[in-house]
Amino acid sequence: MVADETVKPGTLEEQSNTNAAPNPNPNPNPNMNMRAVEEEEEDELEEGEIAGGEDESKGSSATTAVTHPLEHSWTFWFDNPSAKSKQAAWGSSMRPIYTFSTVEEFWSVYNNIHHPGKLAVGADFYCFKDKIEPKWEDPVCANGGKWTLTFQRGKSDTCWLYTLLAMIGEQFDHGDEICGAVVNVRARQEKISLWTKNATNEAAQVSIGKQWKEFLDYNDNIGFIFHDDAKKLDRAAKNRYNA
Repeated sequence: MVADETVKPGTLEEQSNTNAAPNPNPNPNPNMNMRAVEEEEEDELEEGEIAGGEDESKGSSATTAVTHPLEHSWTFWFDNPSAKSKQAAWGSSMRPIYTFSTVEEFWSVYNNIHHPGKLAVGADFYCFKDKIEPKWEDPVCANGGKWTLTFQRGKSDTCWLYTLLAMIGEQFDHGDEICGAVVNVRARQEKISLWTKNATNEAAQVSIGKQWKEFLDYNDNIGFIFHDDAKKLDRAAKNRYNA
């Protein structure tokens, strides 16, 4: 983290209109984005984007772009429904897509991937802190749980974006408790879940749940389920906390 330039509230939203053109991809596999996973299409320049080298003909001197580092690096993960198999272990088709650590990198990725309403039925799209895998078995997630919001099919796009901005912009009072978020696309509905570390810390979990609803202006009751309960009881697991 660069203390002097760490992103502040409002910075993420302000960057949304200035970063439609992607920055150079610092990831080991630059072509592994969600669109490539789903469609394996070649990258195309965004409208108004200029291929490198043209500015040199104007004789302008190169300038260093100013970036806004995030407090944590984050990784997008994608579970492609076409790659899932009933016989395969859960999570075996999950793939990391892109890791970003600045506001500019976030918008470069977000502006060039499918949003929940455009994903195929059965898709799961994750954004987790770097080095944390979105699995119950991950040591950081093992003792945690999740809050979940439910939406009609095609209605979760805005809340998914605001959830991402709240997480990476460190807007939660108990932000250290947050592991990441996932949107699940199903035939009749979409769900967004916010995963946390220590399920037994009731005060922190309830605070996160209430703040999340405020950020999204979401008025319905939401529940918190322990991962341990979900592993043992599956769909029969009951909410431990409500917000």
